[in-house]
Amino acid sequence: MYAIVEIAGQQFKVEAGKKIFVHRLEAEEGKEVRFDQVLLIEDEGKITIGEPVIKDAVVEGVVVDDKVRGDKVIVFKKKRKKGYRIKNGHRQNFSQVEIVSINGIGSPKKAAPKKEKVVVAEAEISEKPGKAKKATAKKPAARKEAAPEKKAPAKKVAEKKPAAKKTAKGKEK
Repeated sequence: MYAIVEIAGQQFKVEAGKKIFVHRLEAEEGKEVRFDQVLLIEDEGKITIGEPVIKDAVVEGVVVDDKVRGDKVIVFKKKRKKGYRIKNGHRQNFSQVEIVSINGIGSPKKAAPKKEKVVVAEAEISEKPGKAKKATAKKPAARKEAAPEKKAPAKKVAEKKPAAKKTAKGKEK
C-alpha cells in the first residue's frame, strides 16, 4: 500500500514504515504529524485518485529528526565580458519523517529476527573425548630466491666477405 501526498508544496510517494526527508516542518522531534493532502492511494491493486484530494484520507507520521541538513549546492552567477562573478553555497534544512499509517492502516509488523544455529566443523572436534585439539598457526612459506637468468648461446656470425672495390667509373675490379 502506498500513497502520494503533498507536503510543503512537494509531492511524495509514501509507504507505511518508510522514512522520508521533507522541507523543515515546525513540529518538534518525536511529535506526530498528519498530512491530509492525499492525492492518490493504492491498496492491493485498487487505486483511488482524488479530485484534487481524497476526502477523509490521512497519512500519519512521526518526526524522527528535525535538524537534518542537505548536501551543499553551489550557486554560481556570471555575466561575461563584465567581470561579474559571484559564488554562493546553500544547504537546505530538512525534517526526517517516518510514516506510521495510511488511512489508519499501519505497516505490517516485522517478524522477530531468527536466531542462527551454531555449526561446528568436523575438523574442530577432537577424536578423543575430553581433549581439545590445539589450533596451530601456519607459518608463511619461505620465499624462494629467483634463479639467475640463463643467457642464450651466442649465434655464430657468418664471416663477411670484403666488398668488391669500385673504381671511379663504377666498374668492379
